[in-house]
Amino acid sequence: MAVLRTVAGEIASVVTHAVRYPAGIGRRWAIHPVRGDVPAPVPGRPLVVLPGLADNTAIFTDLKVALDRCGAGPVVSFSYSLLLRDVRSAAARLAEQIEQLCEVTGAAKVDLVGHSLGGLIARYYVQRLGGHERVDTVVTVGTPHGGTVAAWLFSPIPLARQLRPGSDLLTELNRPAPGCTTKFVTFSSDGDELVLPSRHGRIEHPDLEVRNVVLPGVGHLALAAHRQVVEEICALFGPVAAPDDGETLTQSA
Repeated sequence: MAVLRTVAGEIASVVTHAVRYPAGIGRRWAIHPVRGDVPAPVPGRPLVVLPGLADNTAIFTDLKVALDRCGAGPVVSFSYSLLLRDVRSAAARLAEQIEQLCEVTGAAKVDLVGHSLGGLIARYYVQRLGGHERVDTVVTVGTPHGGTVAAWLFSPIPLARQLRPGSDLLTELNRPAPGCTTKFVTFSSDGDELVLPSRHGRIEHPDLEVRNVVLPGVGHLALAAHRQVVEEICALFGPVAAPDDGETLTQSA
């Protein structure tokens, strides 16, 4: 019965996402100017969301509504081309955009939320390109931090090949990172059909401050809109969210 519930939930998420996807094509969430080139005042710390491979802002529809409601952000989106051949190139582009974002908003720090491959791009930027100086917290949802055997199904796509377990990219991310001060929170599930084995959805790195949250029986797309995921992200970044329950981040083992 648990497997059937997982499958049914993921099918519902796929249908919902398929309906929303066209509206997200070419759509970006950005800081809108008040007049001319003057950016709008930014009351909070910018929150940058990164969709997964071949995806767009539609995956964060429910999260964006919740974040707006709880007063987080402003929420800005980062997009990258499916034609990119390297996660490193996408991370370098992210670094440039975050510098521009900090310049126009006056913010010294930002936070990142990435779904699937988007979480890996965020992690590479923070861990290997000095992004820890700009990023306070990274949240990843359904991200194959240890790679996934499902990547072999998408071998024609260069970015997908970097998601194979043991790839050069993942080997690089396993290297020491003693100066990385950014906090990480990962959400993964034993029901994720694209992150296989499911334990690879967690970050296991002795130098990183990580809280790994594992939800039972939730599919890959469903994770992005799962109630617990949305509520915990709002609690992390929303200034009017519920008070912290005292849970602290711990070093990953």
